[in-house]
Amino acid sequence: MEHPINNLVLILGDQLDEAASVLASLDPQRDVVWMAEVMEESTHVWCSKQRAVLFLSAMRHFAQTLRDRGLSVSYRQIDDPDNRQSLAAELGVAIETYKPNQVVMTAPGDWRVLVSIRSACQARGVPLQIHEDAHFFSTVADFRAHAKGRKQLRLEYWYRESRQRHGVLMDGKQPAGGKWNFDHENRAAFPKSGPPVRPPPLRFAPDEVTCGVIAWVNAALASHPGTVTASAQGFGWPVTRQEALALLADFIAHRLSQFGLYQDAMWTDEPWLFHSHLASALNLKLLSAREVVLAVEQAWRKGDAPIESAEGFIRQILGWREYVRGIYWTQMPDYAEMNALAAQHPLPSFFWTGKTEMNCLSQAISQTLETGYAHHIQRLMVTGLYTLMFGVDPRQVHAWYLSVYVDAVEWVELPNVVGMSQYADGGLMASKPYVATGKYISRMSNYCSSCRFRPDESTGEQACPFTTLYWDFLLRHQEALRRNQRMVMQLRNLDRLSDEKRGEIQAQADQHRKACLSL
Repeated sequence: MEHPINNLVLILGDQLDEAASVLASLDPQRDVVWMAEVMEESTHVWCSKQRAVLFLSAMRHFAQTLRDRGLSVSYRQIDDPDNRQSLAAELGVAIETYKPNQVVMTAPGDWRVLVSIRSACQARGVPLQIHEDAHFFSTVADFRAHAKGRKQLRLEYWYRESRQRHGVLMDGKQPAGGKWNFDHENRAAFPKSGPPVRPPPLRFAPDEVTCGVIAWVNAALASHPGTVTASAQGFGWPVTRQEALALLADFIAHRLSQFGLYQDAMWTDEPWLFHSHLASALNLKLLSAREVVLAVEQAWRKGDAPIESAEGFIRQILGWREYVRGIYWTQMPDYAEMNALAAQHPLPSFFWTGKTEMNCLSQAISQTLETGYAHHIQRLMVTGLYTLMFGVDPRQVHAWYLSVYVDAVEWVELPNVVGMSQYADGGLMASKPYVATGKYISRMSNYCSSCRFRPDESTGEQACPFTTLYWDFLLRHQEALRRNQRMVMQLRNLDRLSDEKRGEIQAQADQHRKACLSL
């Protein structure tokens, strides 16, 4: 290829979208698609083996897809002998090699990456052209316009506006099914007999490319969290668009109909349940948000799923997913440092092993380390609830979530942790801190039945740490929380505790923290 070239088209690891505008009209003779694997993306947080394999394998498969389309692709593998191991350094070498007229890319999903790429281009005097990410229903500008002048940001207002703007689940000007939100119908626990019978979710046996990545990860990232093996059970995530489409079809055929009813339920040794497991494919852009939402709406209109399930799922994609993206890009970079509750404790070490007597945490963390996955209630009301009430520094909680989950990219993970889970933004994103005693976990799962702790006890040898920490959390933050109308009932219950009981709770909470942090 003669130099210089026209466009150096940069594709990041979470931009594997064949329909991206940056790929629409490339000239194979004058434009080069550039992709790079770098160690920095596995070490700026302690990336789990499952997550590392997913990103690297999906990137390699996508690069081959582009080559098959006849595009010129420059691809840097992480094990290339002269790999500089940082995105900025590798991009700098590519610019010096190809001498492009400009670097072109889709808007990245990570503030850190955007700053790095801009810096690399500016240092070499090369223009950077950034295209809007058409994967989403709405733009960041749309969200900024929605937020302008509002005293409070709330999902429900954004969600309804988005439904109307995009014509999703609408019957004319009215919401399909006669209601905007079926959340109250979607909170069932499983019966005592356990989850209803359903086929196991589709898992994909690693091909030669993925097996090669697995071997490298197990050698080069041996000390990183979790496990990964070359089998569908050891790593079964979709790494191509074809696999992602197959998983979408499998979800609609076998799990969507009961997704709504049981989306909050948990069960021992049951990681998959009725969830879609599509988040990683969506966040890598192997699937578009539009096609997933359309497929679910069509399933409801054909009578293959109840409105409660269709609406509950669509609210997560069209509503929540786009809402957190708007929060991220309108609040960064300051958002990452927010700590409204002044939480300072380090993350307990058992979050990296799953070895704890608290069965709910053992289940959720062990499952996470083994599969790279936990559903939203396990994240919000087990691991997230515990770290919130324990008082863990939200930056450490954020780093853990970004490290261990295969679907974790910062634009979606950070607001979910800082805002929704840890209430570290002081209520910008969520209307109250989501705190509860162990009774919530007991109601929504069978975890407590095989745990030595009792969820209805706050003090004593059998006291559930969640229950102890719940009352301790309210005691520590009661003055600030009294300004929140949604906390009135919980604080009334707190006010009924005697001074003696309060002292016992705080002493037991302190003892629990010391025991966990001394491990």
